Amino acid sequence: MSIYTKKKPDVAPAPGPVLEMSGITKRFGTVAANEDISIQLARGEVLALLGENGAGKTTLMNILFGHYMPDTGRVSVNGRDLVLGRPRDAIRAGVGMVHQHFTLAGNLTVLENVMTGTEPLFAPASHTRAARRRLTDLAERFGLTVDPDARVGDLSVGQQQRAEILKALYNDATVLILDEPTAVLTRPEAERLFTVLRGMAADGLSVIFISHKLNEVIEGADRVVVLRQGRVTAERATSETTKDELAELMVGRRVERPRRTEAMRGAAMVRAEGVSVVTAGVTRLNAVDFSIHRGEVLGIIGVSGNGQTTLAHLLSGLVSPSAGTLTIAGQNSGRLSPRDLIAKGVARIPEDRNTEGAIGDFSLWQSAILERLGESRFAKWGIVRAGAAREFCAQVIERFDVRGGTPDTATRLLSGGNMQKLIFGRNLIDAPKVLIAAQPTRGLDEGAIAAVHGEILAARAAGCAVLLISEDLDEVLALADRAQAIVGGRLSPPVATDTLDARRLGLMMAGEWDVTDAA
Repeated sequence: MSIYTKKKPDVAPAPGPVLEMSGITKRFGTVAANEDISIQLARGEVLALLGENGAGKTTLMNILFGHYMPDTGRVSVNGRDLVLGRPRDAIRAGVGMVHQHFTLAGNLTVLENVMTGTEPLFAPASHTRAARRRLTDLAERFGLTVDPDARVGDLSVGQQQRAEILKALYNDATVLILDEPTAVLTRPEAERLFTVLRGMAADGLSVIFISHKLNEVIEGADRVVVLRQGRVTAERATSETTKDELAELMVGRRVERPRRTEAMRGAAMVRAEGVSVVTAGVTRLNAVDFSIHRGEVLGIIGVSGNGQTTLAHLLSGLVSPSAGTLTIAGQNSGRLSPRDLIAKGVARIPEDRNTEGAIGDFSLWQSAILERLGESRFAKWGIVRAGAAREFCAQVIERFDVRGGTPDTATRLLSGGNMQKLIFGRNLIDAPKVLIAAQPTRGLDEGAIAAVHGEILAARAAGCAVLLISEDLDEVLALADRAQAIVGGRLSPPVATDTLDARRLGLMMAGEWDVTDAA
């Protein structure tokens, strides 16, 4: 039996909806993000909000939480109309929100972040000890382990997401909004989270969550509302629909993910032998061995925080080996800067698109050439060739279906998924020789995932050597020719994915591997 199994309330919910959003319309210039949307949420109900990247899901939830002021419409919580555009009023009314993009202060500890705003500014004393106990209890209850005293800026993306969820759960709410809450969680963590949410819903909490993962939508929600191009296009009870129907409702067409076919593996483009990375006295990678050949995808699977970020940085030239040998394109990488690697045809999709992939206040064309300013077609004598950059960006937008703006649109106005497509496109459009893809489909809808998978397999077919770093077991099994698990900075021997299934891959992530299986 699935651990998403839905527990119904022991008593009937109070009559009337706990939340009503009526006639919500929001435009950004000529773009209609939301168009006359009306939804209701019952007490103790879990509602999934589904749609393509850029369909208006996050905008709608930001209106509910008070970050955006709608052009028209009203929002009522527990029978009281909210003062729109004021997050404090939404919080007082019992609305809590876990944002897709982190709102934590990187220079503060996890505990300090959680406590921020929970005590009066001029309180005679801070109740830190009680707050620590409560945070620890929540972390254990939700299975979201994180060090309360860790500085947020030092945490991995996955650990920061756990802290973000804990911060929202720390404050009592009658309506909880979760925007892509499991994007960086492993499958067991996500299942535990939904188990707890179901228990909280049974006690009367109402939940809205945005997700692109159809399994968790079907199993974790009571009802699903589908948005397309800013409008509600469908509503289904999850007990009466299927993943295939929801995928088609999202994009308006049947969605099929591409399949990996046989390919000829060429020479090794990347080879690591006994490579270790030590930073600030901490061993991030410990004597790892791996190789990536032309025409193959090597999948790295593991729980967030086990060295994946360092591995991606190592191949991008952002950190250097402390021991061992790493060669890229036949040259010792210790003598190659990030600019050198880009010139040699090494492209990267960073795991955190907001801090490493793009600059929110830059235009799309500026973000499109961030890592390409060393190329003469985009800059010469220190002067950026804006015309060429705009043309390049327009090509990326068209080919990779980046929605939500033109080359002159601010990057921060894109949805998370469309920002990811921009970053992906700027790297794939010129056929790289080596591609480092860290969590390449995080936050993407079904249609976009299928497109990204197709591009990765096309790059493989063209002879690119691809390193796929992912926490999605199905993604690794679908795309990778060989897989290695990363645990505590160590890599398992590579195993041909044709001999693996999700269960075996999960055991490898837990540190159970056999050197005799090496491929």
